[in-house]
Amino acid sequence: MSLRLRLTLLYTTFMGGILLIFGAAVYILVNVILLNQVDTMLESVVNDITQVTKVNSVGELSLISLPPLDMTSNAYVQVWGTDGRIVATSPSIGALIKPLDPLGLKAGSPLYEDSYLDGAHLRVLSVPLALGERVIGTLQVGASLTVVDATRANLLSTMVVISVLAVLLAAMGSWAVLGRALSPLELITEAVDQINRADDLSRRIPYQDETDDEIGEMVVSFNQTLERLESLFTSQQRFLADVSHELRTPLTVIKGNVDLMRRIKEADEESLSSIDQEAGRLTRLVGGLLMLAQAESGKLALNFAPVELDLLLTEVFTEMRVLAGSKVKVHLNDIDQVMVNGDRDRLKQVFLNLISNAIQYTPSGGEIFLSIRKLGDQARVIVRDTGPGIPAEDLPHIFDRFYRAEKSRTRSKASGFGLGLSIAHWIVEHHGGQIKVESKEGKGTTFVIWLGILGSG
Repeated sequence: MSLRLRLTLLYTTFMGGILLIFGAAVYILVNVILLNQVDTMLESVVNDITQVTKVNSVGELSLISLPPLDMTSNAYVQVWGTDGRIVATSPSIGALIKPLDPLGLKAGSPLYEDSYLDGAHLRVLSVPLALGERVIGTLQVGASLTVVDATRANLLSTMVVISVLAVLLAAMGSWAVLGRALSPLELITEAVDQINRADDLSRRIPYQDETDDEIGEMVVSFNQTLERLESLFTSQQRFLADVSHELRTPLTVIKGNVDLMRRIKEADEESLSSIDQEAGRLTRLVGGLLMLAQAESGKLALNFAPVELDLLLTEVFTEMRVLAGSKVKVHLNDIDQVMVNGDRDRLKQVFLNLISNAIQYTPSGGEIFLSIRKLGDQARVIVRDTGPGIPAEDLPHIFDRFYRAEKSRTRSKASGFGLGLSIAHWIVEHHGGQIKVESKEGKGTTFVIWLGILGSG
């Protein structure tokens, strides 16, 4: 069942329910009003009759005459004695000797009751006639309810016809209005089906109506989802291509060296060294990929504990100065005592990565400057080099996995940012900090890390 049909049925049922409640209320109200009018007329007749009713010397009813009432043509009057005999009747009642309401003869107080007498529907008021505390008879006044019944029947049939027509009109109106209101959903469904059939995530759902309604918000949200999916899909494709390239290069080198040693039939020291280097590179690559996968799946746990950041940076400085050798000079400038809450091994991995990158990409004779300062409630760590710098168009992407500054896929010694910066970015962010980069071509690169100081809030 379509949404349009379900909503139409819902609105029609709702309308039918309202009409049913309204019709029942009108029917009951009209019925009460009509019966009240009849009861008022009956009470008036009773009052007129009791004024001319007398009692003889022995305490028996003596009805001298019925009042000269025109209403007696619409009312039937009977006066019954206590012995069950009829004492007087109105001319309109003819030769009828049956009580208008048999139950009313036994009533001890005035009683209004509906009665059926020879097929006629009557409204009967039975009033006990008393002399002092002694009941000496019963007066029954009845009126035909034929007009009332006809009025009620006509009202009921009229309301049924009106209700049916109203429900039909509501159904047709709802169907038409909902068709117009839900037409954008059909366009959205068609557009989504086309996207699915074409496997083209670059397409978007068109929506011409500029009204700020729920459908428009849904289209905007869906298009945003498509943008994210397209970005993720593109990123995945690029990632798979980059991983394939990164794996192919060392495997090609290893295979080439193994083939060379087979041809010369001896273990060449240079080939073995090359194999060892490429195997180490593969190990680091796989380890980095595994770490990123664990990080993105939430399975990479960080062991937080108080860390003396100044001592950690001094330790890294000592190790990196040995690695730099005579190629570049590594300087440790400002250093403040700073304590942070973090994973010591992961933070050290960040510093090692940044400094080793600086050593790798800084030409011989260059310099690298390290510093750590306490600024308010944050610690600022700076790693600055005098290398060739990074082009402005590449700066927004350096934390992307396998992003290359060069457009070609041929790796040079100064191209590509690999996985290290992606891992460093993830570690810093999950320590509640920030890592930023500033660089100009020919003027070096500066990485700045901000971390909250332990106990700063």
